[in-house]
Amino acid sequence: MALVYLLASPEAEIVGIASTAGNVPVQQVCVNNLGLLKLCGATGIPVSKGAEQPLKAPLRTAEDTHGPQGLGYARLPASDLPLTDYDAAEAWVRAARAYPGELIGLATGPLTNLALAMRIEPGLPKLLRRLVIMGGAFDYRGNTTPVSEWNVSVDPESAAEVFGGWGAAWGLDDPGHVPIVLGLNLTENIAMTPALLNRLAAAGGATSAPMSVLDERGTRSTSVNPLICVFEDSMRFYFEFHFDTGDGYLAHLHDPLAAAVALDPDLVQYRQTTVDVELTGTLTRGMTVADWRGHWGRKPNALIGVDVDPVAFFDRFIDRVGAFAAALRPT
Repeated sequence: MALVYLLASPEAEIVGIASTAGNVPVQQVCVNNLGLLKLCGATGIPVSKGAEQPLKAPLRTAEDTHGPQGLGYARLPASDLPLTDYDAAEAWVRAARAYPGELIGLATGPLTNLALAMRIEPGLPKLLRRLVIMGGAFDYRGNTTPVSEWNVSVDPESAAEVFGGWGAAWGLDDPGHVPIVLGLNLTENIAMTPALLNRLAAAGGATSAPMSVLDERGTRSTSVNPLICVFEDSMRFYFEFHFDTGDGYLAHLHDPLAAAVALDPDLVQYRQTTVDVELTGTLTRGMTVADWRGHWGRKPNALIGVDVDPVAFFDRFIDRVGAFAAALRPT
């Protein structure tokens, strides 16, 4: 949904996709990215394979949350397009150097590839116009451990490197710009529901039977629109997961909000602070800690999202993605 939002936004030009291991292994992420681009008729966008493992810890994946292929019940067309002959870390560096001061970076998974890119090019923060990170939880519960959010929990070392390296790149006398960080405290306000999904299908001109918690599990979409089918089949699995974890028959759209903020930061309100990541705590490994009062005496390295208007987000999302889906509808 995040990627389709960018494809549906006329002001966005996607110059590359870095596939990241996390929800599922990176090989499957590559297949998914290429398949979605084919479904959407998007050509000429390079897709690069990222690291297969976090920097230090063994990889953990989340098929229980997102399905065995990372897409719930959805299926994408097979694509015969090749991956780039360079990896995702190199893709970050090449893109930033090709578009100095212009590129908006968007990280919606573990930060492994971005950390590796900053090892190659420590000046990467200065090359980017803006960076948006979906990750962490600030003064808020975790979704993987009591205090840790999934993306950071999978590879906390990479998150710590990114936040630490960002401040170091600018030095003490140059305030620079800091990443926008959207944690669970913000993104869990963006809750997709069957009613909103039905609005999206209607905007795409291809409604199907409205979803209900009473439906048989795994019921497939009947929409004639291939993109709406993918959305409904993936969201149903995600609805069922959230229902089983006591959140209700809904789905938190963490990454689509991050995509929208990458294009329009004014969608969210922020507080500037210094962020670090706990790496050694027995109970708190992967916790993102915000030093709101400046106890550490370190320069700020993040703008933390603290407030968002879900209605404004969904209105924009449905308008853009609905029109994009309608254009893909078979004639």
